[in-house]
Amino acid sequence: MTLTDDKVVPRPTKPLATRVAVTGMGVVSPAGNSPDEAMAALFAARPTAAHLQPLVDAGAIVTFGCAVPHLDEERLFTPKERIQLDRPAKLALAAAIEACTDSDLRLDAHGSRAGVFVGTGIGGLGWMERAVQDHGHRLPRIPPSTVLRVMSSAPAALLCARLGVTGMSLTFSTACASGASAVGEAMRRIRDGSLDVAVAGGVDAPLSPLVVSAFAAMRALSRRADAPASACRPFDDQRDGFVMAEGATFLVLERLEHAVGRGARVYGEVVGYGTTTDTGHLTTPAPDGVPAAASIRLALADAGLTPAAIGHVSAHGTSTVLNDRIEALALAAVFGADCPPVTASKGVVGHMIGAAGAFEAAMGLLCARARAVPPVANFSSGRDAAGIDVVHGSPRRIGSAPVLSTSFGFGGQNTCLVLSPGGPGPVAGQRS
Repeated sequence: MTLTDDKVVPRPTKPLATRVAVTGMGVVSPAGNSPDEAMAALFAARPTAAHLQPLVDAGAIVTFGCAVPHLDEERLFTPKERIQLDRPAKLALAAAIEACTDSDLRLDAHGSRAGVFVGTGIGGLGWMERAVQDHGHRLPRIPPSTVLRVMSSAPAALLCARLGVTGMSLTFSTACASGASAVGEAMRRIRDGSLDVAVAGGVDAPLSPLVVSAFAAMRALSRRADAPASACRPFDDQRDGFVMAEGATFLVLERLEHAVGRGARVYGEVVGYGTTTDTGHLTTPAPDGVPAAASIRLALADAGLTPAAIGHVSAHGTSTVLNDRIEALALAAVFGADCPPVTASKGVVGHMIGAAGAFEAAMGLLCARARAVPPVANFSSGRDAAGIDVVHGSPRRIGSAPVLSTSFGFGGQNTCLVLSPGGPGPVAGQRS
């Protein structure tokens, strides 16, 4: 690994009261149920995709994906919760509880000044599929809890109940950008003074036969059934679609002044948030990449940073032909010939849909803190990525600098976040 020079010089920045710190992380992913486990898998470029027996037994069009290997339900949930909660709720609760524990923060002590922000793209569709299969031929026996399990806002409501939150409870469904949208919107509420603290992130559990087959029918998924581990290939010439995954990631966000005042460990800050919408097609992004590039520029402007200040990019990198091509165009348009190192986690963990943006932002911040960028799993060469610097083969050392995390979802939902490592000192590279 080679060390690059720091690109930026610290400058005066915003007062602590308007800055938003990350003080806790919770990860439940195919690569592990902690940030450290997930990071280790990313740096080892160790894919987690495998054939899944429920998909095989159901005769799904695609029978492989990236599943969370273990969830300690006995430790996390009561016997009643283990029976009543559906998969997305369990994943969200597990990640959010871990984030709060990691932050050593009790949200119930903050009354209406605390909030919960959840992103989800699929919601409870998997449970609805199960309800139809089990009770569709005898509708009077549909379980009374069905509505509560399938509504997209259920994870947020359950988090509020478990964590004692009486402030904002908001759910965002911006497809594959949902988790990033939740983090960005939570940051804005804290920055504008509406809240002091929040738990924000995303969750999805789409590994059901119906959901997987629906995505496969629209030709969004890889068909490499003979080699699932090498199926997801962000930016690679041989990419043929993404690999479906489940998971959840949540961050504890709080006013930096509040975090410093209670002596909290600060991972870094969310300093920029930008969002735009493509127009014209529900699944095909604008071919010139202009709306995607605009969301990047908005996030940088919100952070008060120039492109040169970014140390690396935690890319969306779905492994679909068009999305990777257009993301590369957007990055090249913003950064030009000086594109920072680009990584993409989906080669390891697959596409967690609503959780993806939050996971990638969290991993990007940890990489910025470690001053190292993991290689993109399964990447060999990519003509469409010729204009960007895709890290592959081995990790890349970098200097201390903010990270750009990109999320581009179906429906033209473009959301980008900028996160800066460090504590209460000035944000590296920020304009005064």
